[in-house]
Amino acid sequence: MSNKNSQQIKVPATYMRGGTSKGVFFRLQDLPEACQKPGEARDKLLLRVIGSPDPYGKQIDGMGGATSSTSKTVILSKSSKADHDVDYLFGQVSIDKAFVDWSGNCGNLSSAVGSFAVASGLVDPARVPQNGTCVVRIWQANIGKTIIAHVPISSGLVQETGDFELDGVTFPAAEVQLEFLDPADEGEDGADGNKTSSMFPTGNLIDDLEVPGVGTLKATLINAGIPTIFVNADSIGYTGCELQDDINSDPKALAMFETIRAHGAVKMGLIRHVDEAAKRQHTPKVAFVAPPKTYTSSSGKVVEAQGIDLLVRAMSMGKLHHAMMGTAAVAIGTAAAVPGTLVNLAAGGTEREAVRFGHPSGTLRVGAQAVLENGQWAVKKAIMSRSARVIMEGFVRVPADTF
Repeated sequence: MSNKNSQQIKVPATYMRGGTSKGVFFRLQDLPEACQKPGEARDKLLLRVIGSPDPYGKQIDGMGGATSSTSKTVILSKSSKADHDVDYLFGQVSIDKAFVDWSGNCGNLSSAVGSFAVASGLVDPARVPQNGTCVVRIWQANIGKTIIAHVPISSGLVQETGDFELDGVTFPAAEVQLEFLDPADEGEDGADGNKTSSMFPTGNLIDDLEVPGVGTLKATLINAGIPTIFVNADSIGYTGCELQDDINSDPKALAMFETIRAHGAVKMGLIRHVDEAAKRQHTPKVAFVAPPKTYTSSSGKVVEAQGIDLLVRAMSMGKLHHAMMGTAAVAIGTAAAVPGTLVNLAAGGTEREAVRFGHPSGTLRVGAQAVLENGQWAVKKAIMSRSARVIMEGFVRVPADTF
């Protein structure tokens, strides 16, 4: 029971946009002592910061924006890993449940990690040029992967403003290039204790996925960037041109996608039983693909079929995403580079090292090079450009009896 006379505590925090997401960033050393290690106290703190669980679904009493893209937290510390600058831990906060999902990365917020690390002194000042680009070596602790961020520096400070435009973000900013190294290699244990699996967990480029009430769907199950289930749009009654309201206003559609996600998660070996999917909302993702078509994006801008290689729509935390998750973009680029996947076939079925896909807010380009090694497909890195900006910094307050 909350103590109504309890004072609030102040925790140093920075509110940042990274790509098409927003989140509250913390340095590990600034968290209350009980929250500096994984566990219940940390989860309770982050839930209260964001304003969850909220049965109204609005997160009015916290920093969250009531969407999967804005219900995010990041904890950074000087890296414990050799040849890395910073350790990056991502927590996806559930909106309506008392639950923080640590099972995956946020690719969009990855673009803000390097900037925050430089600005908050987590990168050795000797590695930060007066002008130019600071190469920040990030250890993604949730999934045991390396991300390289190329952060623009001007007069010794992170350059945040610029003319780089990113569909899904209203204002231009400075470009930050991200490299996701070995996005599908077997990594170390993730935060949930699971081993990150090989690129195609079933060993197949296309599987028959049996989904009760839906049917048997052709699916590409891939673990690159984030575990993702790709299906063809037309196999589930869609065109690939859908915007958020087309799906998020349809409870039957949302239930169908969750059923696909749960059964795909079992087939990928991420969970043992479909009932466990509810405790793992952040991963895997479900996306549907289609060949290029001309459509009107959510901003009213027309996306021409000849300007894209394919269409992709993706679900995040039970809703259609307003643009594209950065980690799912890595999965898209990786799958597109492997001949024979559903993503590659939707893009024309040819060998390629980059793909530009249409999403609800516009388009995004991602590059990946796939090689066949000992009969197994491997990708050394995926590359894409995002941008990041500090929106607010100072302290976030939570009641002292929160944790």
